[in-house]
Amino acid sequence: MNEGQISVNSPSETTSETESASRPSRGAQLPGQIKLNPVARAAATQMAPELISETTMLAILRAMDFVLISACGFLIYYLALSDIEPGKLKIYGFVAIMAAIVTVLLMQAMKLYTLTALRQFARSSGKSVLALLIVVADLTALAFFLKVGEEFSRSSLLLWLVSAGGYLLVSRVLVAGLVSRWTRQGHLKRRAVIVGGGHRAEELIEALERSNNTGIEITGVFDDRNDGRSPDEVGKYQKLGNVTELVEFARKTRVDLLIVTLPLSAETRLLQMLKQLWVLPVDIRLSAHSTKLRFQPRAYSYIGDVPFFDMFDRPLAGWNSILKGLEDRIIGLLLLVLTAPIMALVALAVKLDSKGPVLFKQKRYGFNNELIEVYKFRSMYTDMTDADAAKLATKDDPRVTKVGRIIRKTSLDELPQFLNVVRGELSLVGPRPHAVLASAANHLYQDVVDGYYARHRVKPGVTGWAQINGWRGETDTEEKIRRRTEHDLYYIENWSVLFDLYIIIMTPFSLLDTKNAY
Repeated sequence: MNEGQISVNSPSETTSETESASRPSRGAQLPGQIKLNPVARAAATQMAPELISETTMLAILRAMDFVLISACGFLIYYLALSDIEPGKLKIYGFVAIMAAIVTVLLMQAMKLYTLTALRQFARSSGKSVLALLIVVADLTALAFFLKVGEEFSRSSLLLWLVSAGGYLLVSRVLVAGLVSRWTRQGHLKRRAVIVGGGHRAEELIEALERSNNTGIEITGVFDDRNDGRSPDEVGKYQKLGNVTELVEFARKTRVDLLIVTLPLSAETRLLQMLKQLWVLPVDIRLSAHSTKLRFQPRAYSYIGDVPFFDMFDRPLAGWNSILKGLEDRIIGLLLLVLTAPIMALVALAVKLDSKGPVLFKQKRYGFNNELIEVYKFRSMYTDMTDADAAKLATKDDPRVTKVGRIIRKTSLDELPQFLNVVRGELSLVGPRPHAVLASAANHLYQDVVDGYYARHRVKPGVTGWAQINGWRGETDTEEKIRRRTEHDLYYIENWSVLFDLYIIIMTPFSLLDTKNAY
């Protein structure tokens, strides 16, 4: 399914002309309006404690290996070779750093930075020491070919091998214990939901349970069918509701993986189901376990030994998530400091212009449709502020103050959102967060655009791809919100650090176009 394909719903399908003239339509349910049944609520409350990010944990382990393997070299060279000339000591330090980098890269190539490897202590520790031996052999060979062997201490190299090897052995024992403990407690497992009940689901669950090291925890089954083809229990797992309830369940419990058991032949039903599910920030896999058609091995992904087709991947997962987080915190903090004098002047102008607080807080939908409070400089008279944005600001809007008109046109009112970025609620770049009751042509955005909530699979941003392409400001027509959503989805599908940097650089230039900013 192409995530960029969205459609505009006809307003007449959700609301009459009389109603649409007076208030936003309510054709689609807002997040939180769907009530889970008692069985699903009970399952949600019994979830394991908060999960630990596998990617983050392995990144920390890599960093720790690099730092401590380097430290072993520095310490030995400092203690054993402190009497040598400073210039040569710097060379030893450089060699220690490079040796640590190569060691970590070798262990990465040997696939030692995986949960499976860390659980197998004897095998992983042996391979880690082998990586060290390879590095020592390479250094010895390099010294020989460069004819500098006599200038470097062989004993220091041996001491580095022993100390770094000792560190790896001890650290792998400790890490194996932690991984085992966190796995038993459910911290390191991916939460999975089976979509579609019946015999196919039962066969798939049995195959997963027979497989080793799946790394998933099945939390339940969801199916739209209520007849004999879909019983209330599949194996030892209860049916927790239908697909509509699954969307709300996944948001409340932070499900990581949806496993769809429908056959490929059920194309119509499969497409309808995926249309509902792809708005969630989760991986979606289609079971290939019972499929009679056989494809090339590279067409499959595997959970344990069980084959699947990849339908959708969670955006900004793994290392991308870490890179995005570092980008937000580092650049966000820098921009917050650089714009502090400007914000001080804007705050003073707002305070002198009209009575009331300087800042205005507004509820908006953030990542995974969670409500967050976004900061702005107050641009309206205090008694006329609209916390839900049920009525969008228009040209010459009487609610907007004199200073408010200036800061809204120049987007200076958005500067306090750098605080939201530093706090981790917003990204610098991403789909702009919309207010709870924001509407286009008197219709809520989710009623106008099919798949609108797919924008919330990543954190919203202070600026975005839509904004630098002219879709900034008032969204008073269905075309404007449709085009904005198309740009947001394109951004999500094509994210990269360079893409973000380009948007950040182009944002000041896009602010020169103020025709839709009121």
